[in-house]
Amino acid sequence: MNYKSYSFLLFILIFFSCKTKQKFEPVHSPLLTAQERELDDLKNWHFKDIELDTVPGISLHRTYDSLLLNKKAKEIIVAVIDTEIDINHIALINHIWKKENEISDNQIDDDKNGYLDDSNGWNFLGNSKGKNNLFVNFEYTRILRKWSPYFEKIDTTGLSLKDSLKFTILKIAKKKYDDNLSYFQATKDNYVRLYDKYFDAKTRIQKLLEKEDYTTEELIILKTSVKDEKTQKACDLIIELMGYGITDKYVIDNKYQSSQMVDKLMGLDYNDRIIQGDNPEDLQDISYGNNKLAGNLESLTHGTSMAGIITGVFFDENIKIMPLAIAAYGDEHDKDITLAIRYAVDNGAKVINMSFYKEMSMYEAWVLEAIKYASDHDVLIVSIAGNDGLDLNKNLKYPNDRLRDGSEVSDNFILAGASNYMLGKDFRLDYSNYGSTDVDLFAPGDYIYSTAPFNEYDAESNGTSSAGAITSGVAALIRSYYPDLTASQVKHILMDSGIEYTLEVSTPTEEDPDKTTPFNQLSKSGKVLNAYNALLMAERISKGK
Repeated sequence: MNYKSYSFLLFILIFFSCKTKQKFEPVHSPLLTAQERELDDLKNWHFKDIELDTVPGISLHRTYDSLLLNKKAKEIIVAVIDTEIDINHIALINHIWKKENEISDNQIDDDKNGYLDDSNGWNFLGNSKGKNNLFVNFEYTRILRKWSPYFEKIDTTGLSLKDSLKFTILKIAKKKYDDNLSYFQATKDNYVRLYDKYFDAKTRIQKLLEKEDYTTEELIILKTSVKDEKTQKACDLIIELMGYGITDKYVIDNKYQSSQMVDKLMGLDYNDRIIQGDNPEDLQDISYGNNKLAGNLESLTHGTSMAGIITGVFFDENIKIMPLAIAAYGDEHDKDITLAIRYAVDNGAKVINMSFYKEMSMYEAWVLEAIKYASDHDVLIVSIAGNDGLDLNKNLKYPNDRLRDGSEVSDNFILAGASNYMLGKDFRLDYSNYGSTDVDLFAPGDYIYSTAPFNEYDAESNGTSSAGAITSGVAALIRSYYPDLTASQVKHILMDSGIEYTLEVSTPTEEDPDKTTPFNQLSKSGKVLNAYNALLMAERISKGK
């Protein structure tokens, strides 16, 4: 892919504040001149180095080539709280965590933790019969269903402080619901129309050709040989869709999924805990879920991709992935998030990757308590800024470690934004959220090559999810080579050791669509994750203890 690099001045990052005997020098952001470059291998651009390759990756190859030679690392467990994961993928199978004191599928809770046969992790979306949830409500749908009946029955002019806060949240939820319902309904209508037109056209063509399969050339011949306008339009439609790779499966699946999104994600009458059968308002009720971690892989690919990105940071098998499924189509339940974090902590994870986010949180206090629980047990959590292109200084996303007074519940939580491989106004991935209050750092997030279900690979891992997974991978790398460092120390190493870019990047608003902002003002650290610098700093801090 060809792209242009822009001419600009980048201030050099002053990495050390005092003299050091460190053998290697940190990576800086150099003065770049305008040039035409061709990125030959986008598959691993995020491993490249800004100095050596003039590509703003995380300098991973440089890290292994010069810093980690002949160094020994300890096994590290990373919990991936996400969708289901293809634990049998050829690239992942040797990295999947195995619980030592749990015998697989013997129908006995060997360690008596309440999770039957959880030898590789747990699926909080399922039940004991092996069925897993695929479509769940949005959080604002749940809020409307739970709180609307209460406020319809009382006078809302003189509410208590607690009810006043709930009523404000309810009004926000109602607006979000109304704004999104029209979008999802229009999407459903479009796919229903596509379904009808597509199969009407195929039926007409198959009848005339007297066969089910045909080529574009045969359709062109058919179109020119008939005078029937409906047949000609049918040929034009199928020729165009074939050109885009549209198949029967695509049309059927999207009609089904778009219908489910209206009926279930937005469905006020749909109880999305029917399958689990638990009480979503009771944290003590953990008798739900199952150990089926890969049941809906045709639809849910995200977790497999995140697992591959994290393990890709390791060039050995010291990294182990603990799969914890809580995500499907819709928003994650705060109860599942809370229990998954606690499960990860209790079972030895030192890093937790949470590449998901939502607009609202009904039981925010539960999640905050779980984040604090992880902090108390020295576990680092990496979450994501989200993909709405918004300034989070003005738009809060969840999960978040920020309390209402602006302080943070603990110092073990990282929020990652996504950067691009193109140094220019698009260096902030255009749909990555940003903000100097909540976003701690940026990491590569565009065109990240990773694993896909059923032993496949692709480069469709884009956005802050990928940036979060890369950050988790580097955090795990540090904790593997320097296990004496605390979660808080690793967090600040990642933030302080990144590369600072001061170029102007696009941050459009409704009032000013051409607005730009210096990149280093888009996060707390103002920096992009750099593994090489992070390992240098980890070495220095570890030796200084």
